[in-house]
Amino acid sequence: MLIKSFSTEFFRPKCNPGFVSVHCVAHLDGDISEALPYVNSALGGGGDYVRSPPTLTLRVHGKLIALHSRDIFVNAIKDEDEADKILAWLKKEINEAWANRDSITPCYEKAPEPRMIDILKLLPKTNCGKCGEPTCMVFALKAVEGVKGAVDCPDMSNDKRSALEVYLSQFTLSI
Repeated sequence: MLIKSFSTEFFRPKCNPGFVSVHCVAHLDGDISEALPYVNSALGGGGDYVRSPPTLTLRVHGKLIALHSRDIFVNAIKDEDEADKILAWLKKEINEAWANRDSITPCYEKAPEPRMIDILKLLPKTNCGKCGEPTCMVFALKAVEGVKGAVDCPDMSNDKRSALEVYLSQFTLSI
């Protein structure tokens, strides 16, 4: 078992202390650097792996999760319960990938990312602001980042909503 335990720390972003959600960092009891390419592969190669320093960034349900050698950072969580669920899932995935590394081809490649123009083509382009964004282009940029999804555009037709869900699902991991 690579990760046996970790401690967590919660904080609000200093740049925006009024931000509703919080961030979490899990300090690991060991170094997971060597496991990161195996974890990336085990999760379908959907992460952004960087060799130096070894880092794997995942997009999961609109959250960015950054795995470093001895820390895991999770942004925009609702509460400690959500962090516990995400970290338990990651601990399991990391330990399983490491245990099965002999049968896993490590993935060192950067995952494909959604393209803003492909998302924008599916949006109504009314710039109505009902989604909370000033324009459809800003909405598309937020969708690329994983912050917005098909359900967040109230004026989108059902056909376009389904198409956007399918398109975005190929770039998102699920817990």
